[in-house]
Amino acid sequence: MSEETDKNLGDDLKDKANEFADSAKETANEFADSAKGAAQDIKEEWNKATGDDSNKKIVAGLMGILFGSLGIHKFVLGYTKEGLIQIGISVVTCGAGGLIGFIEGIIYLTKSDEEFYNTYQANKKPWF
Repeated sequence: MSEETDKNLGDDLKDKANEFADSAKETANEFADSAKGAAQDIKEEWNKATGDDSNKKIVAGLMGILFGSLGIHKFVLGYTKEGLIQIGISVVTCGAGGLIGFIEGIIYLTKSDEEFYNTYQANKKPWF
């Protein structure tokens, strides 16, 4: 073979390799997008409003009313930072900050299941 033929063959191989690499990148990106969507679905599946207390409304409401100064209702909903803040407020105010938890407990229990889920679990609204 001539030198020019070798060069053309090499260029063809490079072009094919680049096409393959581009195709592989595109497939990988599509797979990653699909995996992200599936992961989000799985992540939220356990936390859906189902009409029973699996959406944490009753537990969080009762904990807010009974133990509002301890911030347990915040921990039940997964708001660790806000729960610690609630404890700090209660310590600084000698327990009077528990009124916040009491009010939040009543608010939780007066909302519909769907409204509670959308507000406090899906949209993560930590206060009132």
